[in-house]
Amino acid sequence: VQLQASGGGLVQAGGSLRLSCSASGRTFTTYVMGWFRQAPGKEREFVAAISRSGGGSYYADSVKGRFTIARDNAKNTVYLQMNTLKPEDTAVYYCAAKTSLSLTSGTYNYWGQGTQVTVSS
Repeated sequence: VQLQASGGGLVQAGGSLRLSCSASGRTFTTYVMGWFRQAPGKEREFVAAISRSGGGSYYADSVKGRFTIARDNAKNTVYLQMNTLKPEDTAVYYCAAKTSLSLTSGTYNYWGQGTQVTVSS
């Protein structure tokens, strides 16, 4: 599967952004989808994951209550709605896909190219 992330940009603290990730191919529903981020000088970190059906999700503590992951299987797209953004949310955001079912562990097999999110204070 090929993944294309979009929707990043510059936003003031307290604002919102919605990221999208479009997947190629006809097997989108076989993948658990996730979002990760990497800030300058830091390691890539997990943000959120969603089950194949969209009925289950899991979030990093740092974004819980502010970010929402969702997917539209008819459109082969996964979204990350980010509200109440903080300067520490500034990072390159990546979408990823994996075939294992766990939302909390496992290796992601496929990665998108990343989209920059910058939150100004």
